Amino acid sequence: MTEQNSPRPSRRERPAKPALTRDGIIGTAVALMRAEGLQRVTMRRLAQELDTGPASLYVYVRNTAELHAAVLDDLLGAVDLTPVGASGDWRDRLVRVLTSYTNVLFEHPGLARSALVARPSGERYLDLLDALLALLGEGGVPGERAAWAVDLLLQFATSTAAEHAAGEKDPADAEGEWAALAAALRGASGERHPHVAALGTELLSGPGEARLDWGFQVLINGVLHTPRPGTPDTP
Repeated sequence: MTEQNSPRPSRRERPAKPALTRDGIIGTAVALMRAEGLQRVTMRRLAQELDTGPASLYVYVRNTAELHAAVLDDLLGAVDLTPVGASGDWRDRLVRVLTSYTNVLFEHPGLARSALVARPSGERYLDLLDALLALLGEGGVPGERAAWAVDLLLQFATSTAAEHAAGEKDPADAEGEWAALAAALRGASGERHPHVAALGTELLSGPGEARLDWGFQVLINGVLHTPRPGTPDTP
């Protein structure tokens, strides 16, 4: 019998597929995101990768939003939390943790945009929250104020990454948009937009790292001096 006429192995002879688990599904989703981008991480595409039907995945993950949040949580394992136990000014160490979080999102532009609405709830996200709360507590920020502050700090970091991260947008388009904005600011009418005309250059000044650091410092200083409404430390 020739090889062409050889019978195919029956289903019973094929190796059994590994059992589905939530961790396995998320691990495959992360690998798929790295290979094809977050926009390709859908329940249908993931089911195809796992050689199963989409309905099987819903037992472990409710929807695509929850899937993306779980992918985000997995990647948060790369955030550097070592500044928590280090020496030095607590503000600087807090900024280092927040900058590390921002850099993780910079590496994954689609995830940065998704993180604006994603609600991760895994252990790595809790690790990050605990680290930020520990540093704010070290700085003397009351617990109830720190609880609101972490949300504000992470929103700023996430929105910065979502706005400026490059990768999925065509570099030529991004450069063209920036050039158009720069031309508009520098060419603003002194009569119609006098403040923009006076500060057009300043609006474009400064490297991104410096702006990010300054933004964190502004927020931290505001947290230190702004009591939360309805708390004992409210004037």
